[in-house]
Amino acid sequence: MTSADPGEAGGRGPCVIVDPYSSGALFADALARHGVPVVAVVTGPRPPDAYASSYRPEDFPDIVVYDGDLDAVVRRLRELSPRCVIAGCESGVELAERLAPRVVPERCNVPELAGARRDKSDMVDAVAAAGLPVIPQICTADAEDVAAWLEREGLTGADLVIKPPKSASTDGVVKLPGGEDWRAVFHRQIGRVNQFGEVDDRLVVQKFVTGTEYVVDTFSHDGKHSLVDVCAYGKVDNGPHMAVYDTMRWLPPDAPALPGLTEYVFGVLDAVGVRFGSAHVEVMGTPDGPLLIELGARPHGGGQPRFNRNATGDSQIDRTVRWLTGGELPQSYELLTHQMCVFHIARRSGTVRDTAVLDGIRALPSHHFSVQNLSDGDHVPVTKDLVDSLNFGFAILAHPDGDQLRRDYEAIRAWERRLVIGG
Repeated sequence: MTSADPGEAGGRGPCVIVDPYSSGALFADALARHGVPVVAVVTGPRPPDAYASSYRPEDFPDIVVYDGDLDAVVRRLRELSPRCVIAGCESGVELAERLAPRVVPERCNVPELAGARRDKSDMVDAVAAAGLPVIPQICTADAEDVAAWLEREGLTGADLVIKPPKSASTDGVVKLPGGEDWRAVFHRQIGRVNQFGEVDDRLVVQKFVTGTEYVVDTFSHDGKHSLVDVCAYGKVDNGPHMAVYDTMRWLPPDAPALPGLTEYVFGVLDAVGVRFGSAHVEVMGTPDGPLLIELGARPHGGGQPRFNRNATGDSQIDRTVRWLTGGELPQSYELLTHQMCVFHIARRSGTVRDTAVLDGIRALPSHHFSVQNLSDGDHVPVTKDLVDSLNFGFAILAHPDGDQLRRDYEAIRAWERRLVIGG
């Protein structure tokens, strides 16, 4: 444990949350319990649809709407002498990165590397420039650039992934076995409007790599990084849709993969200029070592910090609050119980019936929390990305016996198969 010593850095005013949606909505209550006021800065008059249900405007007595006039927001925030300016979720990252250096330069990330904390092309370039291994990729608006790159890299006929450089939650991610029809997919995806309402005017094309996918959640201050939790994803193909979320399993801090993973992730954080706040880093553990998938300069989304408290007694939200209020900060974490998130999967699109079969989830021995957002007669889309999974629902299983999690997981999948999804 190390004692937080924020000193005189930052003010003694509020904590500013840019787009306090998803897990960012959890900051207000946690800060209020320690007497720290909060201010919301929002990037538009309404949150993106993917985040709308998580927004609690009543938690923020002062809400500043960014309408394109950055200087006006800077002036308003300087008047408040805030302790920090941080992103609540992915849609707030870019604005938070522009505001923090001008409002609280003592507590901000490296301004010159701001693009590397949002754009997946700049991100990989920065990590490669730091001498760390990365997944081969190109980012372009021109299919001919892709064709030349595939030839140059010897990837013609290889498995590929096409994805937007600035989306999240696997939105717009397409796997292409053998690179089949990559041109058609590229032309279909270019110019698409993503979940944040942004136009995907460029696309990332990368080599598809296999291994164990990890998510590493961190908190940093003064450029010093600490582990908050590490989880391993289980993903499955759902028809043509690649890597649909199946499970997320919390790992103990003594798991064999963690030393190498931690060293790599801390190197990534340095490479992209993370110095203060939460980061959410997704890494593929390959036979040749860890490779960055992507990084978010914000807390783990989907309300994960609430569940992380159950598994570890801590979270990125809690570490942020403790640092701002002079509390104790650990460098790693403890695993208090076996825990797994099971994401619901719809195998096809259609009108759903017999949703009552899922009621048994709440009686499972390991049930900790669950939400199902379907009723008989609703239309359910085939699950193709994380947004679809969260819209359908998920279950958090926690138990001292890890084998109980596996048995309860199998029960959930059996009940899902009994759902009737028709045309």
